[in-house]
Amino acid sequence: MISLAAFRSLRYYDFRLIWIAQFVSTLGTQIQTVALAWLVYVITGSPAALGGIGLARAVPTILLSLFGGTLADQLNRRRLLLVTQCALAVLSALLAVAVSLGLTSIPLFYGFAVITAAAEAFDSPTSQAIIPQLVPREVLSNALTINVIGSDVAAVLGPTVGGLVLGYVGTSAAFWLDAASFLVVVGALLAMRSRPVTPRLRRGGVAALLDGLHFVRRRGMLWQLMVIDFLATLFVSQSGLLPVFARDVLKVGAQGLGLLYAAPSAGAVIGAAIFAFAPTPQRPGRAVTLAIAGYGLVLVLFGLSPTFLMALLFLAVSGGLDAVSMAMRHTVRQLATPNELRGRVGALAGVFSGGGPRLGEFQSGLAASLVGARDAMVFGGMACVAMVLTSRWWGRDLWSYQGEEEPNVAGAPEAKETVRIGD
Repeated sequence: MISLAAFRSLRYYDFRLIWIAQFVSTLGTQIQTVALAWLVYVITGSPAALGGIGLARAVPTILLSLFGGTLADQLNRRRLLLVTQCALAVLSALLAVAVSLGLTSIPLFYGFAVITAAAEAFDSPTSQAIIPQLVPREVLSNALTINVIGSDVAAVLGPTVGGLVLGYVGTSAAFWLDAASFLVVVGALLAMRSRPVTPRLRRGGVAALLDGLHFVRRRGMLWQLMVIDFLATLFVSQSGLLPVFARDVLKVGAQGLGLLYAAPSAGAVIGAAIFAFAPTPQRPGRAVTLAIAGYGLVLVLFGLSPTFLMALLFLAVSGGLDAVSMAMRHTVRQLATPNELRGRVGALAGVFSGGGPRLGEFQSGLAASLVGARDAMVFGGMACVAMVLTSRWWGRDLWSYQGEEEPNVAGAPEAKETVRIGD
């Protein structure tokens, strides 16, 4: 029988509220992602132009995430999320109006990608930093894993629904659904019972940002974790090429594209569920590296897949490996980071984990325009495996990490965390 202890973090009202809202928001974002990628590729027919969406999202992610994380450690996180979620809702609604009016230009889509990525650079580290304040420390690992499972389930449903919306309703509906999903998060934030108090930092501004960088630099396991995540997704990005595979390689159209997007997330749900019920590995750092190596190898097989069903199978396996790796990365990072630094450390991790896939989409689009989608996927997967093998040399702290909490860095800022009820 499945133990209810695996869902113990959902007993806490505020976490349960935010978890449900983020599930809906992720669902909407996935629908929007499918619609935007399909529109760009249908209009241009160019893998490089499709990859340009990834580059448009990568630039603000890399440039602004550290500032977003610093704000998350200096401002009220709940109020900051209210601002970013409202901004994202307005942006999606404006794009929905534009598409409804027939204003479907590539500069418009690139501009939308840039502005939404800028808003997400402030939203994402804040969303990550607020979760440890909603549950006791002893159930934090479970809360993070449950959060991954929820995101992955939404990511399964989102592309499938997105493909159906594109095929039977229209592209503007996809953007309207995305806008509505952000309002669900706004409602959840307003309904929270507790009010996480802003950490009291010794230093603010640029000095606070530098404190976060210093903290990560002194913990080899943390920066090695971020680098291996960045390089893996930089070398190989299946999501950036899925529209090409759907239309030109596997010839399955918009509905098939939805299934291709959903397959990795379906595997991710299974992988995250296994992680939730299984004991934590004795060497979680080594487990991360092996999962990433398997991820690269499976994507090589996806690139070589002769049939649609085999492609779905390998994408699902890649999603499962990625989910296991992601759940362990989140857990290790949150447990090893004090509350007053979680926004900045999460933001720095976001630069790597967010910038890598988006630059990877750009890289894979350029590669596919030169050598074809299949060869781009195969070469990228092989590069990912090779990178993991070399990390045995440059990422020794990560390979040897056994889950212990490292001692505080001398001179690191400290803060007392309190939560009060009501405003």
